[in-house]
Amino acid sequence: MPPPASDLRGRAWLWAVSRLVVLAVVIFGGLALLLSLRLIERPLCGLRRPVTPHITQTVCRITLWVMGLRMVVHGAPMRQRGALVANHTSWLDIFALNAAERVYFVSKDEVAGWPVIGWLARATGTVFIRRRGRDAARQKLLFEARLRAGHRLLFFPEGTSTDGQQVLAFKSTLFAAFLTGGLAEVLRIQPVSVIYHAPPGADPRCYGWWGSMDFGPHFLAVLGRWRGGRVEVVFHPPLTVADFADRKALAKACEAQVRAGHAAHAPAALTASG
Repeated sequence: MPPPASDLRGRAWLWAVSRLVVLAVVIFGGLALLLSLRLIERPLCGLRRPVTPHITQTVCRITLWVMGLRMVVHGAPMRQRGALVANHTSWLDIFALNAAERVYFVSKDEVAGWPVIGWLARATGTVFIRRRGRDAARQKLLFEARLRAGHRLLFFPEGTSTDGQQVLAFKSTLFAAFLTGGLAEVLRIQPVSVIYHAPPGADPRCYGWWGSMDFGPHFLAVLGRWRGGRVEVVFHPPLTVADFADRKALAKACEAQVRAGHAAHAPAALTASG
């Protein structure tokens, strides 16, 4: 089905513009502080970032509040070394998951060139990848370096975003990085389910951003909602990589947990119809 049309008009424009001004101050103020501290953090700590991720997390929590999106967290982020995998619904996932845990996203390389979002992604340590076979070996080395530095990388194994009403099959390609270079013996993978609840009376897909939807109109539509919804982030028990024979088995086990968490916390109407 086609994406829902935006109903932004009248008072919604005032809300959108007001929130946009506040967000600009919060996000770009936080970015300026982060980049300033990174000038000190980088030469002293190298790949490790002991301070700046806390700024990112705080900014993302404030951003969700300004947008009127309440966050509820179930479970707890793992403290062991490893990575996280989650279902992917929207650009809002970046704020929700960063607000819930200090993570570094793995994203397709074209995002690096996007206005505003690309700048923020690069500043916060996002790992950009190319989906080409000849780059696979180099990307595995990059993943290993970041994981050994204690970074918690976050992957979206579906490979694309959805309308938020289901979880797509996980692609296993990126899971291969966890099974090489001796990492399997020390790494854990934590599956995470992200579920959006629309405000009363709104299209249940209103927070989803998928297909050919433009970012600008969707962003303004979210800001223009008088009544906000909520996002639930469910941290599942981490899986020990060494317990799985190959990347496909690991991907399937992660998908099963994410899918179960998504179904368990889905809106009542969606659960009844499904």
